[in-house]
Amino acid sequence: MSDSKEGSKECASRSILAANGVNFLIPFILITSCFALWGFANDITNPMVKAFSKIFRMSVTDGSLVQVAFYGGYFAMAFPAAIFIRRFSYKAGVLFGLGLYACGAFLFYPAMLTGSYYPFLIAYFILTCGLSFLETSCNPYILSMGPPETATLRLNMAQSFNPVGSLLGMWVAMNFIQARLNPLESDARALLSQQDFEAVRDADLLTLISPYVFIGLVVTLMIVLIALVKMPDNGDQSHSVEFKATLKRLLSVRRYREGVIAQFFYVGAQIMCWTFIIQYGTRVFMLEGMDEKSAEILSQQYNIVAMAIFCASRFVCTYLLRFVNAGLLLAWFAMGAAILSSGVILLGGRAGLCCLVAVSACMSLMFPTIYGIALEGLGEDTKIGGAGLIMAILGGSVLPPLQARVIDCGVIGGYAAVNLSFVLPLICFLVIIAYGIRSSKYI
Repeated sequence: MSDSKEGSKECASRSILAANGVNFLIPFILITSCFALWGFANDITNPMVKAFSKIFRMSVTDGSLVQVAFYGGYFAMAFPAAIFIRRFSYKAGVLFGLGLYACGAFLFYPAMLTGSYYPFLIAYFILTCGLSFLETSCNPYILSMGPPETATLRLNMAQSFNPVGSLLGMWVAMNFIQARLNPLESDARALLSQQDFEAVRDADLLTLISPYVFIGLVVTLMIVLIALVKMPDNGDQSHSVEFKATLKRLLSVRRYREGVIAQFFYVGAQIMCWTFIIQYGTRVFMLEGMDEKSAEILSQQYNIVAMAIFCASRFVCTYLLRFVNAGLLLAWFAMGAAILSSGVILLGGRAGLCCLVAVSACMSLMFPTIYGIALEGLGEDTKIGGAGLIMAILGGSVLPPLQARVIDCGVIGGYAAVNLSFVLPLICFLVIIAYGIRSSKYI
């Protein structure tokens, strides 16, 4: 009798990655590896807002153009990616996305040779066009690798490995970029002669590009591996795309329509919290008497702790989804994030910084859960629908520059602008609370 129970439990666990007698374990592992790869790209990039601002002697607002280029690529390529995978296959979309990813990474070398800021933005844009293809392909591909009733759980499981790549990206940024940049502070760089400035700038850019060229090589190896392994079709076949009709059907589904809005605000909140933790922490530690470079590195260490918490929380949330309505769990975690964001604004100092770190525990659930809820029951419209949710990543391009403009004010009404700027993530989390509560009624 006990053997029978154990067998049924084992079968139940396997059923998450099996359907119609097909086991998806190997394809699941390969596609999940892509989640880690784009996590690396996302979180080696967040600290670059501060790095580029110093290297090119720019404002925080100008530095935040990195995020505009980065997440603009997601927006621009999402629907073309969906049309591509609908016409061909998920595997083709993954391979094409990896190809653009590698191309963008390798373009950092010629960008360095120009000594100019804007070629780096082009490289970021091309790289993230590839990431858009990857996310548009991989997220629904994972949803299809097993029974529909476990799709959101399966996506949360795959997304759990995204922050593993993010942690590696943060660690590389801290140890191989930030720690190796010239220690001259921003004020001292502003006083350099043009010749001395160019010498420091060129040395810093050479340091900055090395991790990108290396990840380009890793992605190239991944292309070869996936190309050689037989991947499941999961019903893929060539289809004509009736774009207007599909879009009309999608927009008639309230769960989907509101999910796109919620995803826009979630990604904006995530990028704001992870990008400007460097500015927030640097200010806190410099007020304590630390020099700028040491303050930046210590702030990045707090950022890594935030990502470690995010990673651990993702596994916990994946477990909780087995027992709790996904919409309600989303609302509860968004409430926690809103409370902690208020602490970032009101407390300041290390207490506010700790609240900002803790926000990551609440954000871990949000992207895959919103994605899974919004796409539930869409059938063949899932591919185009998934593209709409990836386009919502535009929030990471639109909202951080708004926060940067607030931060550049320095002081507002006698209060630190960097603290007040976190009103924007707070508003985002309020939108997600509303979606969580409303979506709990759809499930």
